Formats: sequence, structure tokens, C-alpha cells
Amino acid sequence: MSENKCPECNEELTWEGQYHCKKCSTDFKKIAFCPECLGRLEKLQACGAANYFCNDCNELKSKSRIRFEFHEMET
Repeated sequence: MSENKCPECNEELTWEGQYHCKKCSTDFKKIAFCPECLGRLEKLQACGAANYFCNDCNELKSKSRIRFEFHEMET
């Protein structure tokens, strides 16, 4: 089961170079937040693996504890 649901209508988002809701005709950006300080995390990708780094806490964060939100992309 996917966790990529539209925050407006709860429909499944599709990937079209960005997350897209066909029902709402809206594009979204998936943003990760630190579980400790609630700051925005930086996604680090290398060798097929994705890690998340908090610049405020100055440490890597476990993906299982990260809070993700979808924010509407500005046109």
C-alpha cells in the first residue's frame, strides 16, 4: 500500500516527474521533516540509496521516523 495520497482528496498520487493528483489536477512536492526538531530535511542520494540529513541537528535521520508532507507546487 502506498503512502502517497493527495492531501486534498486522499486519492493516490501518480509520479509524472513530480507527484500529481489526477482528480485535483494538482502537482505536489514531497517534503521530509525531522522527527526531533521539525526542521526540513535534506535528501541525500548515492548508489541507489536515499538518506535524510538534518542541518539543524547535524545528523542523519532514520527514514522510518521521518514525517513526510505533500505541498502544492507553485505554477
